[in-house]
Amino acid sequence: MPHLSRRRFSCLALAAPLALLGAGPARANLVETQLSRAHLPRHADELWVLVDDREAELIVYRGNRQLERFHPISLGRGGARPMRLKGSNATPKGEFRVNRFNFESDWHLFVGLDYPTPTHARVALDEGIYSQQDYDRYFDYYRRNGHPPQDTVLGGFIGLHGIGKGDPEIHRQFHWTQGCVAVTDTQIERLASMIDIGTRVVIR
Repeated sequence: MPHLSRRRFSCLALAAPLALLGAGPARANLVETQLSRAHLPRHADELWVLVDDREAELIVYRGNRQLERFHPISLGRGGARPMRLKGSNATPKGEFRVNRFNFESDWHLFVGLDYPTPTHARVALDEGIYSQQDYDRYFDYYRRNGHPPQDTVLGGFIGLHGIGKGDPEIHRQFHWTQGCVAVTDTQIERLASMIDIGTRVVIR
């Protein structure tokens, strides 16, 4: 049997279910526009993280200077997509901020991201995924709690984490998460020592 790359496996295994979600180019527009500028550092000394689906790598930058590179990484079994729906096992593309650390995670260490972002919420409204009431509730929740709701149709609980109780061999060969970005336990410890709340994370 020919070897399946992690990207090829995701495409073959989940092409039909994801097609039903209708993730068309119009839906991707706002996120893709954001991503077209996201690879540029905000200032010369900015510490930021790039997750590249195509290369299956995570890179930590200081401005334009590469500090660390982790490869291979694992993303969601549904691949990386501009819009993620709850239960799709896809990793959302976009520009995020670190908003929490969980040092008691089943995945060894969990670095949470502020998904779904206001950009994802706006696209959801434009595409009819959110009703106007859903959209208003999203921002009401965000204002009251300081972070986005995690239980809408867009899903939540997206972050960067280790392998923890997972299988290292599967990690080396396939995308296996439910939508998060996974690295090894050693790598997530190193990453967590370098970044902080508010660090910008770009997934493309």
